[in-house]
Amino acid sequence: MQLTAVFDIGRTNKKLLLFDEQYRVVEEISETLPETTDEDGFPCDDLPLLTRWVRDHWQQLRRRIEQSSDSVQLRAVNVAAYGATLVHIDETGQPVAPVYSYLKPFPPELTEHFYTTYGEAMTLARQTASPPMGMLNSGLHLYWLKHVRPEVWARVRWSLHLPQYISFLITGQPTSDYTSIGCHTALWDFEQHRYHDWVLREGLHTKLAPIVGQPIVQYADGVPLGGGLHDSSSVIMAYLSRCQGEFMVLSTGTWCITLNPFNTQPLTDEQLHRDCLSYLTVGGAFIKASRLFMGREHDYQVARIAEHFNLTPDFSRQVPYRADLVERLRQSDQNRLQPACMAGTGPFPNQPPGDWDVSAFASAEEAYTRLMIDLVELLTISIKLIDQNTPTIYVDGGFARSQLFMQLLANRFPEKAVYTSLLPQATAIGAALYIRQDDEPVAGWTFERVLPTQEASLPTATQRS
Repeated sequence: MQLTAVFDIGRTNKKLLLFDEQYRVVEEISETLPETTDEDGFPCDDLPLLTRWVRDHWQQLRRRIEQSSDSVQLRAVNVAAYGATLVHIDETGQPVAPVYSYLKPFPPELTEHFYTTYGEAMTLARQTASPPMGMLNSGLHLYWLKHVRPEVWARVRWSLHLPQYISFLITGQPTSDYTSIGCHTALWDFEQHRYHDWVLREGLHTKLAPIVGQPIVQYADGVPLGGGLHDSSSVIMAYLSRCQGEFMVLSTGTWCITLNPFNTQPLTDEQLHRDCLSYLTVGGAFIKASRLFMGREHDYQVARIAEHFNLTPDFSRQVPYRADLVERLRQSDQNRLQPACMAGTGPFPNQPPGDWDVSAFASAEEAYTRLMIDLVELLTISIKLIDQNTPTIYVDGGFARSQLFMQLLANRFPEKAVYTSLLPQATAIGAALYIRQDDEPVAGWTFERVLPTQEASLPTATQRS
């Protein structure tokens, strides 16, 4: 048996997955590692713990393969990991700083200094396809480190995005790649297809490893090792390699990210202001995207609902789509969701955090249905910002398993074919597909269309065949 290994490093779960020749999961190792704090007391991933976890599992895997007497072979290894996160290493490859969270506040005075020096925020945003987002722009993370932690900056040889750091632990090869550089970093000039002038003027490019625009960066005992992919870009790789026609992919999780690889128009000021951006593919092509911090908001509000009604948070998994309840709630504007976690993000970035009154509902089911109606309304706005009459939406990730969510979404897009994409481990499979570069069918990947129902508040539409 030939196995492909993928390290899939998420914000919550760290995984090592082994796939067979048809991309079936043969084995999955998953662990939730405890967080720590940086020197300012802000939560962040525990970098020494993560480093140990990756190295230990890589060495264990190699030993298992060596002891298998050729009955099991390792075909390839790759990495997918979350973006907007940098690991700073010295000449010896040792980290010199914590892995700062992209949620860490960016100093307002440094923001002012940056834009005073390098120009108007929306102009830079348009050129770099990156809305101004502080530490979520990893280029500004580098700027912050240089100006606020100069003693650390002086020790940095390479600043690696997280996917490339995990790859470095396996390959020993420091690299950069387009998917991480093109992930709302404010580093890349999308008009000139190179690092932006401000990056060159600050000398940040000297800390960024060479860009490798190919799947394989190193070999170990003849096994191809990949340089790692940004997780959202890894997901779209799977669809681009196996799906026909034009489509959007809605990747759901902590962030709900809509990816439209067929919208090649430059970002407008409105799109940038409303949390739209462009990603880069593995080859440096554009993918237009919009973002909503929906998973974070969902989990926060579900915890509040559960606490109020004396339930466990997993009650939400059992809430069905009830047309009568949805219609009744839609016809009332009372106690609509006031998001608590979306300030500065999404299609309404200027909306301040709200305090939604969950006690106004008669039951947890009613409160949760109201929550999902309003989250899908926000998501609909986010999707439409980058839509160009794209006929198909594939929904991937955790929310794709929710009947309530999928039905509400299909109802908002009656003119489109909305599919639940039943592809477990899509992020890891995308990374595996990229490193293998083959035409093998992906076993078990199925699509289930969700047809819209006629709600009183929605116009009817002829179904697409």
